[in-house]
Amino acid sequence: MDLWALLRKQLFNLPPTNWAMVGRWIAYIPKGKLIHDHIATSEALPREHLIGWLAHYLIGISYAAILTVIFGDEWAQSPAVGPALAVGITTVLAPFLIMQPGMGAGIAASRTAKPNATRIHSIINHLIFGLGLYLSGWALNSSYAM
Repeated sequence: MDLWALLRKQLFNLPPTNWAMVGRWIAYIPKGKLIHDHIATSEALPREHLIGWLAHYLIGISYAAILTVIFGDEWAQSPAVGPALAVGITTVLAPFLIMQPGMGAGIAASRTAKPNATRIHSIINHLIFGLGLYLSGWALNSSYAM
């Protein structure tokens, strides 16, 4: 997903996700603020960029674990693209229903300037994540087979 973000920037001039804003949103949750009108107008918090990046990777690792829990050793021993893409596309529900509304963007980015474009980009990003899950499983499986 991170390599895809770099490629999107180069090919389409689309900015990558600002993980500092995600970190800001997460850092406000223990302070009792889950929903913001617009996260960018909320006061910056210490280490929000680090918090955002850590969350990004920890959530991704959690989703990978969910893939292996749901599809088990069979998938781990013989990775198939279908289950990985299914998990990848399902993960788009988290930003659509939790993160984007919490950050002030509305359900499925409904309060953004271009909601349909934002939705399409989110869906593509999460499909790419699913493809990354598959490729990671394939690479790990191939390395153990040697």
